[in-house]
Amino acid sequence: MGATLRALRALVLLCGFYLLSLVLLAALAALDAAAFGWAPAAVAGKIAIVSLLLAVPIVRGMVMLRTPKGEGPAGIVVTEADEPRLWALVRELAAATGTAAPDTIVLTGDVNAAVSEEPRLLGLRPGPRRLYLGVPLLTGLTEARLRAVLAHEYGHFTGGDTRLSALVVRGRAQIGRTVGHFHAKADSKEAAERARQQQTAARRTAKGRKAKEIDTAGAGFTYRMMAAVYTAYAKLYMRATLSTARAQEYAADLAAARIAGRDATASALREIPVLAAAHGFYLESYATLGLPARRLPPRGQFFGGFGRMLTARAAELARLREKLPTQPASPYDSHPPIADRVARVEELPADGRGAEDGGPALALLTDPARTLAALEDEVLTDEVRQFERAPGWEPLLDSSMAVGLANLDTPLHRALAFHTQALPTLPALLTVIDEGQLWQLAQRLPLSEEAAAAKAEEFRERVRPVLRDSLQSMVLAEFSARSLLHWEFSWSRPAAARLPGSASDLDGEAGTEAALGAAVDAALADHPDTAPLRALLPPAPQPA
Repeated sequence: MGATLRALRALVLLCGFYLLSLVLLAALAALDAAAFGWAPAAVAGKIAIVSLLLAVPIVRGMVMLRTPKGEGPAGIVVTEADEPRLWALVRELAAATGTAAPDTIVLTGDVNAAVSEEPRLLGLRPGPRRLYLGVPLLTGLTEARLRAVLAHEYGHFTGGDTRLSALVVRGRAQIGRTVGHFHAKADSKEAAERARQQQTAARRTAKGRKAKEIDTAGAGFTYRMMAAVYTAYAKLYMRATLSTARAQEYAADLAAARIAGRDATASALREIPVLAAAHGFYLESYATLGLPARRLPPRGQFFGGFGRMLTARAAELARLREKLPTQPASPYDSHPPIADRVARVEELPADGRGAEDGGPALALLTDPARTLAALEDEVLTDEVRQFERAPGWEPLLDSSMAVGLANLDTPLHRALAFHTQALPTLPALLTVIDEGQLWQLAQRLPLSEEAAAAKAEEFRERVRPVLRDSLQSMVLAEFSARSLLHWEFSWSRPAAARLPGSASDLDGEAGTEAALGAAVDAALADHPDTAPLRALLPPAPQPA
């Protein structure tokens, strides 16, 4: 089947999505008519109410299938006057691919580039077009690779079946969005019902009456039932359009290779999944590091630190580029495996256009530092933007780790609290050890079946690693509470703890500080001795 016929089939199936809704509404109307014609009035009224409840999500689904105007990721809208070099590149590539340049460029905070339209007549008529371009993508790509990425995006709109092929992609996204809305509505109904029942239970308890068990099984039932019907149809649509969507990705790759170069395109395909993984790690480990302490990195560094991490971890990222995914993300993923796409591009003749041509893509921006700062204002929530700005990354790390250690809650903490029926503090744990009850306490830890069944020496060997990690954390928390602990920040490896007067780190590659390690080992020995550990601990503050 040719591309045009496959796209036409997708159009028919998309129209069938609306037809399915109309058929369901007609069936409900027929049921109501039969009920009022043959059933008693009371029964007919109940059937009509149920039909109405079922009809509401169906009608909502038909409305949901339309893409809301202006929907898209948050970001900065930049004009040609703001970013002349970026706009010049975008217009050049649009002309080279034979498609219209976007009407708007939006700089976003994710690792992505996408072109969207606000289509008319189910996408048969074009509408205003937007280019969403992630600043982290610009941070990690060279200009040559960025050209390949943009040429790929525009490649989705080339060829004789341009409009219908684009419709396939839009249809897949819109149907998935519709099903998602049904589930979201059902979850909302369930949450509201749970809150109502909890309030009722609280009132009954306050009056000394027994509260009923919370039961939300029926909440959102009509929405979940409609979601099941539409999900079945969505799977049919996804399967029918999968070959079209993946063929379009291959065609867009070839367009990118023709315009931006074979090597640049293959390199960009290798780079995108690596950058996506690296950016997820950066957000979790660096950018949001201070959120528990309600602190943010210095202004502009929430996104700006990503480039510094990429530079520091260059060798690690190079190894990731050699491990390309060989399977699609899901059976319905419109993108073929990256390894297959790279192999197809690299089979093309060499053209002499390299992946390193043109320098870093971030340099296309007129003032990258200003853009990185302005992006925070658009992407971060109102609440987060009110957080205090740390003067640097090391103070941010120190405050974050201090909050984390102050709220430490390990399995050992929970077992100790149960064992002593008191606050789980380090002095309390040392007292338990001195009283010879350490291994009875260890019995209260979450244990594997093997550990729970082990006896004497074997049991101690199995639980000692867990005890060691938790005890060391409790020691660090004690130093932190006395403001005697410092954390060494690094872009290339995990943070390292520094005790007063220490020359080596506790958690980094150099290993644990010998004195603390020996003291912890002594406390957890078969015949425990807490004296070395007590000698290392800072004295408790004296009351004023």
